[in-house]
Amino acid sequence: MNTKSYFFQSFAIVALAFIAFIGFKQVLPNKIFPDSKIDSKSVLIDSLLLESVANDSLSEESDSIVEMEKKEAQEKIVFDATEGIEFPTETFENYKGYQYLISFYEKLYQLEKNPQAKVRIAYYGDSMTDGDLIVQDVRNNYQERFGGNGVGFVSITSESAASRGSVKSSYSKNWKAQSYLNVKHPINPFGVNGHVFFANDKTNPTWVQYEAGLNKHVSVLDNPTLFYGKSHRKGNVNFIIGKDTLRKNLVPNNLVNTLKVTSGSIKAFKANFVQADSIPIYGFNFDNGSGVHVDNFSQRGNSGLPISMFDADVMQAFNNHLKYDLVVLHYGTNVLNYGTKNYSWYEKGMKKTVNKIKESFPGVSILIVSTADKSTKYDLEMKTDSAVVPLMKAQKRYSLETESGFVNLYTLMGGDGSMVKWVDEAPAKANKDYTHFNQRGAKAIGNLLYDQLNKGYEQYKALREKRDVAAKPRTVRRAKADSVSVKKDSVNE
Repeated sequence: MNTKSYFFQSFAIVALAFIAFIGFKQVLPNKIFPDSKIDSKSVLIDSLLLESVANDSLSEESDSIVEMEKKEAQEKIVFDATEGIEFPTETFENYKGYQYLISFYEKLYQLEKNPQAKVRIAYYGDSMTDGDLIVQDVRNNYQERFGGNGVGFVSITSESAASRGSVKSSYSKNWKAQSYLNVKHPINPFGVNGHVFFANDKTNPTWVQYEAGLNKHVSVLDNPTLFYGKSHRKGNVNFIIGKDTLRKNLVPNNLVNTLKVTSGSIKAFKANFVQADSIPIYGFNFDNGSGVHVDNFSQRGNSGLPISMFDADVMQAFNNHLKYDLVVLHYGTNVLNYGTKNYSWYEKGMKKTVNKIKESFPGVSILIVSTADKSTKYDLEMKTDSAVVPLMKAQKRYSLETESGFVNLYTLMGGDGSMVKWVDEAPAKANKDYTHFNQRGAKAIGNLLYDQLNKGYEQYKALREKRDVAAKPRTVRRAKADSVSVKKDSVNE
């Protein structure tokens, strides 16, 4: 057989195989060969992130970035005193920004003096905090020290509902949901959790059910309260608690409305929404009214940029009920893989996000948590991804520029090569994707985050007491002077 005939025979075999493949595909299940059109409901896309990357003009040359970093390394960060308290000077390298957490620390200080007071934290994050990972450990640490029971605000539906241990929830599949990840103009404004839900099925029941978790401070559902939005039509909701059914009215007159399921604590309940299709539903809050409460607003695929689309008026209405003292922004996982090490575009976008938080929750302290270490294969060896440090530095820059506190999660977990160690050690603390922590690792990260925040708080207490001691002698001297003046006046009389 000559070469030419061998070529044509091989070509014919390949062609016949391809034709057979196409024919065979038609009789196989669709799930094996899905059409190219993907169901958008099953794919989470941070549309603002994609737009920012698409519009990213890498005009800033690498040389200018190097020069900027050299300048940053030499600069000292000196803080202006707040209420007579000034934290020590920092450098860009070791920046933590405790100075900008003073209002949060003061609330903790007042809570220590009065256990009936309340402190609330909103923790926004991506898949790193999915299923209440990391956040549940931060929450538990604070509640162990300062008191407080309850898991906080919980959405109607969630991708992680089945895997979350701090609260168990299930829901009917006929909820209509809109997320700030892929909807720019929702039917009604997004809630504080970045979502809005509608019970818009008039023929089938639309319901959600919650059951308390097993952990110490979340073993009951404390003061369960529904949050819902404004509408021109009223509705009803039936709360099923054990064998009892409570029928209550939804009166959607305000931007944000609340409805208490029952006073006190219960183990579980089910909510059936009736003729409520036009009312925006946001979720339920569970807390005992004192101590520290931490709401987990995690969202897979989120870069943090969608928060800039929040309606400030609606957020302020939420804040009138929830009263936040600290907002945590924990992002970075979804920003690393876009072929760039210049994150000036992300800095710009996240400044808008931070400013929206300040507008939405006036006077709140803000904490930025950086990207963790992530490993990528280089020359057959897993090493720290080359984009991790540039992104972490960008996050530190917008933290400093927006006067926010900062946690360098990359260095906190060990810095260069640490993710490989967390994956390979026994027992492992991270997954084989070399990106996400497992339960054990998430607990370690939650403890590390709490420890850094607590170090800042202990420093704050020491500075506060020093300030108070320094002010005390002046008060005493003034009192003595007044006493002398009174004596002179009496002698003259």
